[in-house]
Amino acid sequence: MAEENKKKKVMVAVDESECSHYALQWALQHLTHTIVDSHLVIFTVQPFVNSGFALAATYGTAPVELTASLQDNQKKIALALLDKAKEICAKHGIVAETITEIGDPKETICEAVEKLNIELLVLGSHSRGAIGRAFLGSVSNYCVHHAKCPVLVVKKPV
Repeated sequence: MAEENKKKKVMVAVDESECSHYALQWALQHLTHTIVDSHLVIFTVQPFVNSGFALAATYGTAPVELTASLQDNQKKIALALLDKAKEICAKHGIVAETITEIGDPKETICEAVEKLNIELLVLGSHSRGAIGRAFLGSVSNYCVHHAKCPVLVVKKPV
């Protein structure tokens, strides 16, 4: 256990996009020595359940069962995503810890970096243009400026 605590911690944040899976693959192929000698954490964020449509459809009284069902579905998606990431790691002979949390992705990732004492954060880039970033925001851009560790942004070739 003491040896595990001495290992550097590397976190790869994934979502359902091809870009994040490419970033994980890229990290496993190009950062082999860093990852093999580190504690690898695969991290995903479940967005807050948006029940606005349900509230509107039910005149402001969304059934508790509906909200619970939406949350359960989000959790299943996140766990399937983490299972896929673990399989990718296993193909490279790497055992990774997986973590999922609920929240705004950019803020939750940065909070996890600090809480888990991560020393390198790896993210994929959706390669949105300036307009897309203005409307949708950029998780990678936010993390580059706010994470308390070095951040490696991996862009998938077009």
